[in-house]
Amino acid sequence: MIYAIKKQSESNERLMSRFKKVVQRSRIMETKRNRYHKPKPTKKFVREAAVKRAEHRKKRERAKFYS
Repeated sequence: MIYAIKKQSESNERLMSRFKKVVQRSRIMETKRNRYHKPKPTKKFVREAAVKRAEHRKKRERAKFYS
């Protein structure tokens, strides 16, 4: 859990800005955003996945006759 304790003679605005910095450094909001708004896969990733699927299909087809 992230928290910020108010220091002596610190204003509420300063406390809030310090807390926001701690949250940004911990990357909590970024991981939350990525979890709910998943970025689209890149073209490179899609192509590599297609090649792997084709190789796996070919491998399974060959193994079917030798088992």
